[in-house]
Formats: sequence, structure tokens, C-alpha cells
Amino acid sequence: MARLLNRNFILGITGSIAAYKAAELTRDLIREGANVRVVMTEGACGFITPLTMQALSGHDVHMDLLDTDAEAAMGHIELARWADVMLIAPASADSIARLVQGRANDLLGACVLATPAPLFIAPAMNQEMWAKEATQDNIKVLSDRGATVLGPSSGSQACGDVGAGRLLEPALIVEAITETLGTGLLAGRHVVITAGPTREPICPVRYISNRSSGKMGYALAEACVNAGAKTTLISGPVNCSAVDGVHVIAVETTQEMHDASLLAAASADIFIGAAAVVDFKPESVASQKIKRNGVAEMDLRLVPNPDIIATIANSASRPSLVMGFAAETEDVREYARQKLEKKSLDYIFANDVSDASIGFDSDRNAGVLIGQNGNIEMPISTKRILAEAIIGELSRHLD
Repeated sequence: MARLLNRNFILGITGSIAAYKAAELTRDLIREGANVRVVMTEGACGFITPLTMQALSGHDVHMDLLDTDAEAAMGHIELARWADVMLIAPASADSIARLVQGRANDLLGACVLATPAPLFIAPAMNQEMWAKEATQDNIKVLSDRGATVLGPSSGSQACGDVGAGRLLEPALIVEAITETLGTGLLAGRHVVITAGPTREPICPVRYISNRSSGKMGYALAEACVNAGAKTTLISGPVNCSAVDGVHVIAVETTQEMHDASLLAAASADIFIGAAAVVDFKPESVASQKIKRNGVAEMDLRLVPNPDIIATIANSASRPSLVMGFAAETEDVREYARQKLEKKSLDYIFANDVSDASIGFDSDRNAGVLIGQNGNIEMPISTKRILAEAIIGELSRHLD
């Protein structure tokens, strides 16, 4: 199994003799299933050519902050938004100091400031530079801000010195990132997730549905697998693909999703209702295609569908945690809080789907995770990053 399947990496390369190892690192990341975009500083180009990194990554190398061609397609903001992981390897002493200062006058610095993705730094420098108090202070500041520092290792250096400061070997960098992203927070747990829309037939060729893409539910399933959980995904009709390790149960109607959810949730520790189910269905379904035949109007009588998440939350075999979603277009928090209380949920994620940048079918999302004891603001980011944040929070409150 490719352990970094479909994760989007920005690989930042700075001015260090160890830049040549970025070629092997790129190959190792791609071998594990990652998508890699390379950002090179001016100093890095003196040690390894952009053409080499372009050939290995399969994509143009990004170098200039004010590249008008790049801004027309994927500028520094779009590039930063695209990333699931930000990796700087090698990270020179100068680049580390610039990160501490929050400098954004080159493309790499701007991307680091603009991305919500986790930051990994693999230092590489002379052993004396690494030992200096200024460098150690900078490393501590970045660690305190949430960056993960990988290495350095010790040994012979290009300058002839021996000591700490060598770039950690590419295979070890990939292994460390994989272990960090695969948290194990839900090892031994069973999580059931619903995703996507449901469809309620009117006749053999028509149905009632909604605009849900299923992307959030599938991102949550991936986050659960990465956290070590047994993961069951009950999915309506979508164009998403689940990662290896997710058991997918395909359904179409709300009743089918309801029945599959009750069965799976009986053995679950966490149930997450991320699906946008159709709340009402036609009272009767025509056996043949309904034809217009000059009819000016048609009345369609609808009746309620079962309330899946309320049924799960109030069942005798209730999972330890039950979480819902509230996709609203107005009074988002108030409607979400009402839903939390009415349906006896532990958590609910509320988002404003009237915002096209985070609404249906977007790769990004933002909102607030509302619990019985307070709210957690979740700023705009990719759905994968958001899913990992949600799963991390839920894992802290399991029995």
C-alpha cells in the first residue's frame, strides 16, 4: 500500500550542498503515492538544476514569487492551498532563520506563510553552524510553532568536518513523515462514516437528490485509516475513490443508508454522519417513465425519510461518539446548535455552503466544530487537513 497516496507535497529546496539529495527524496515520495510540486530558492539552483527536479517530479518547478505565468494559473496562494504537507529539505541555516522571521519576499517563504498544511523541516548545514545558539534558538521557535524538525544526522560533511548537520537520508525523512501523518490515534477503534448524497426515485429515470460531492466524507475516511481505525464508509453515488483500507458500502436511497448505518454502527466507537441525505421522498414511485404529454404541471407529494443520525444517537447500541454535519446557508451556528441538541449529538460541524469557495464540490472547507462543551474554529483549508483536525479532536474524547 502506498502510504502517502494522493497527499499533496510542496518540497522546498534551499541553498545547501545536500540539495542533490532532493532528487532521491522526490522519487521516494512519489513511490509512496505522493503528488510533489517543487519550490526552489535561488541558492538551491546553484547546487541542483530545476530541470532535474522537473523531470523527477513530472511538473514545472516553481521559483519566482512574481512569475506572471504562474500567477495566471497556480500562483503562490493557489500553490499553498493545494498542499497537504509542506516539506523543506534541505533547510539551510539561512532559510530556517528566514522562516522564524516570517519573511515572504521569495516564493518559498510566501508559501510557508500562506499554507495551513503541516510544516516539516530537514536541516542541513555545517556542524558548527548547527551547534550555534542562534540556530538552536531558531529551531526551538519553529518547533514551538508546530513545525516538525527531522534530523539532522551526524557524520562526515562536505567541508571535511565531522558532526551533526548532515541531511537526514531521504528514506528516513519519508518514514518519519509517514509515521507522523499516520498517527495511530484510533488504533483498535471502529469508525463508521456516511458520505455523499442519497437519491430518491420519482420514476425509473428521475430522482430527487442534492449537490453533495462526498469529498468531505471520503477525506474523513482517509484520516481514520491514517489514524489506524477500522473504517466503514457508507456512500451514496459519488465520483470519489476511497483509499486502501476503507470498507465501502454503496447505497442509493436514504432508507438503504439508514439500514446499512444501523447495522454498521452497532459495533462502532465513532459514527460520523457526513452524508447529505434527502430528507423527504416521493410518497409513490411510478413504475414507468413519467411523460410530459402536454401536462402543464405536476404535483409531487413527499413524505419524511428516516432520520439516520438521530436514530443512531438515540439507539441502545449507541457509539461512544456521534457527530453530525450542518450544511447551512444562514444562521449557521444557531441552526447547527439546535440540531446538536435535538438529535442528541456529541459534536456537529457547521459550515456555510452558500460560500462557493467552501461549498458543495469544493476541495476546501471551513467552519466550526461545535461540541457540548464549546466550539473549535476551523479555518479554511483542504478537506483532507480539516478531516485530520476533526479526527484528532474526536480521538481526544473517546472513552
